[in-house]
Amino acid sequence: MSFRLAAYAVCMDGDRVLVSRHVSSGGESTWTLPGGRVEHGEDPFDAVIREVGEETGCDAVVERLLGVDSRVIPAAERAVPGGPEHQNVGVFYRVRIVGGRLRPEPDGAIAESLWTPVPRVAALRRSSLVDIGLALARTLPATGHVAPVPVGGLVRH
Repeated sequence: MSFRLAAYAVCMDGDRVLVSRHVSSGGESTWTLPGGRVEHGEDPFDAVIREVGEETGCDAVVERLLGVDSRVIPAAERAVPGGPEHQNVGVFYRVRIVGGRLRPEPDGAIAESLWTPVPRVAALRRSSLVDIGLALARTLPATGHVAPVPVGGLVRH
């Protein structure tokens, strides 16, 4: 089984959330939250700020820890065929944008980032990470954990 530790930003502005369009090497687009892999020796707190900057062009500050999500993606459901089962542990933070300007990720997989009204998220082809992050931000559970999001239809791993 492969493993990844990642940090994700839930950036809210009123009733809008910042989402980023990830384009796979095969050209498939999926909306996700800004964020990604925590580098070896890096603190997830620092990683989420770095990832927001790299992917969106914006400067951010962490307002609070929202929670942690752990999921195992079966080998047959992985985006890259032929790989083993994969565990992703995501640390979610409430983040506020304090500067910069939205732009595509230079030489990266994020083609664009935009503010979208939360009610419109349900119509996007998106990563389940978006739903997890929004649920954590909405409910602020004392445990820092929400129920898994079913994958299917517009919701992807």
